[in-house]
Amino acid sequence: MGYWNQRTLAKRVTCSGVGLHSGRPVSLTLAPAAADSGIRFVRMDLGVEVPARAEHVADTTLSTNLAIGKARIHTVEHVLSALTGMGIDNCRIEVDGPEIPILDGSSAPFVALIREGGVAEQPTGKQFIIMERAVEVRDGDKLARLEPADALTMEFTVDFKHPLVTDQAFRFAFSDRNYEREVARARTFCFLRDIEMMKKAGLARGGSLENAIVVDEFSILNPEGLRFPDEFARHKVLDAIGDLSLFGLPVIGHFRAYKSGHGLNQALVAKVLGDPTSHRVVRVSAEKELEPLRVRLPKLAPAQQHA
Repeated sequence: MGYWNQRTLAKRVTCSGVGLHSGRPVSLTLAPAAADSGIRFVRMDLGVEVPARAEHVADTTLSTNLAIGKARIHTVEHVLSALTGMGIDNCRIEVDGPEIPILDGSSAPFVALIREGGVAEQPTGKQFIIMERAVEVRDGDKLARLEPADALTMEFTVDFKHPLVTDQAFRFAFSDRNYEREVARARTFCFLRDIEMMKKAGLARGGSLENAIVVDEFSILNPEGLRFPDEFARHKVLDAIGDLSLFGLPVIGHFRAYKSGHGLNQALVAKVLGDPTSHRVVRVSAEKELEPLRVRLPKLAPAQQHA
């Protein structure tokens, strides 16, 4: 086996917390899953399974939300980002409520959960989406674009016309080590002026300084300050990795965004999937198959065991 093989968790692991927007307590379990099954959410209280795929995106207001019928899964981007960042292809995510726990507002607690569960390598080659030509979507001055590259790289610029969040950019070359070190700890953020509006809309009921960066007109309200000087842009990359995971397969290409958010990210995913000429899907089962593809697969730490 090698780094081109699919991966799942070695054992079940559980955490609990509250939903950022619902404020409701929720328990989440990451469980092993069969090769080629992908990542799937299961509403245990409803007995409904929702695959983590773009066709099930129901809403992108301040988070990415999936649904099949009345079974909804809100705020999926952080746990999906962690699974993608750690190279997990197949996982069953069991939840007993409508929203993923926010924990500390980053994906680091989910990365810790994955490390606790361990990584098992499966005897099936990974599949990838390889970009063949550039695809972009725009909304006013906002932009999200995927273009051909020999590996997954990301570049995100945020600009909220605020003294602390203006023209902040972050560039990222994908590997599980880079993800854990450079991206996973970056927290979600909001502006103090927007909180009342969000709560009137029934959102951010579970938000606090324990799980989000809060910015007023001139300062960071969190007593500990920022984890990175460019934490805002890093968190946007974290979100984008989770949003792009809804392709259902890892992507090889260069992602570039300016002021993008969940809605524009999902519009990009839909546009790529809607144009078969923009990409190809390949399965890699041996190292010798990589050379003609002219791509480099993401670097991943060795799995702890084989499935």
